[in-house]
Amino acid sequence: MPDAAKTPDAKGRVADAVSGNWVDRVAPGPMRPYLRLSRADRPIGTWLLLLPCWWGVLLAAAATDFLPLDLWIILATALGAFLMRGAGCTWNDITDRDIDGKVARTRSRPIPSGQVSVRRAALWMILQALIAFGILLTLKPLAIGLGIASLALVAIYPFAKRFTWWPQVFLGLAFNWGALLAWAAHTGSLSAAPFALYLAGIAWTLFYDTIYAHQDTEDDALIGVKSTARLFGDKSRRWLMRFMVATVLLMGIAIILALAPGGNVLKMAVALGAPWAMGWHMTWQMRRLDTDDPASCLAIFRSNRDAGLIAGLFLAVAVFL
Repeated sequence: MPDAAKTPDAKGRVADAVSGNWVDRVAPGPMRPYLRLSRADRPIGTWLLLLPCWWGVLLAAAATDFLPLDLWIILATALGAFLMRGAGCTWNDITDRDIDGKVARTRSRPIPSGQVSVRRAALWMILQALIAFGILLTLKPLAIGLGIASLALVAIYPFAKRFTWWPQVFLGLAFNWGALLAWAAHTGSLSAAPFALYLAGIAWTLFYDTIYAHQDTEDDALIGVKSTARLFGDKSRRWLMRFMVATVLLMGIAIILALAPGGNVLKMAVALGAPWAMGWHMTWQMRRLDTDDPASCLAIFRSNRDAGLIAGLFLAVAVFL
């Protein structure tokens, strides 16, 4: 008889999925395990992968001109983020299947719980990646090359927690690559501005994913998995403040580098509202965060969608000034 603690509930729901999500409610039964494998029932990851893409294209458009192509870039990156996040999560679950079975929060995932075989998971991953590649081919050559190059980061990330205390850096490198890709999709080139924006995104990832990792510190310690949450311990709040400040400063630098040559003071002033408003939201998160409470960590982690959208809103307004 299976261990009840390792078995998903009657509908196969995953422990940390959003309650009442669309996968549990309306997705066809046979597709649910695969959509759960892609984290479609937990959309926050798609948002966190997508938002740097939108920052990149919006900042590029603000620095030059808004083009009809940008509407496609915005849609293409949304579709690509959904698909590549799904493919990346599937790869993560394939590589982590033994670890996931030992952690309370993850043992209900489709592979360790027996809902999906490793072979079928691999085929599902390939299908998602191929569709995403088809979308990527509609963009400019440099963006295509950057998209292909990102696969190396996606492949390495699941193994990072085995050899470094800073796996969140590898996640940041992968999750914010879209800032470079989307800028290149608009301009056909790269400059200092998108690289500064990329670094801002990495600092942001260190902020939110350290919070996320605090959910699993006890289990991670037992099985030997490394994370910044374990590394920082009771000094986490101090480090989170540093990551927050770095996010704000680096995004501000990116905006100045992109917009100063144009000389539009109003445009720059509005755009600079992005890092400051995002910083205020991150401060709000810090005030409500309890790193010893997994529920608090998950809720604050999820609130970073709003932080990223706030920054994107300011950049979107600046485009049309």
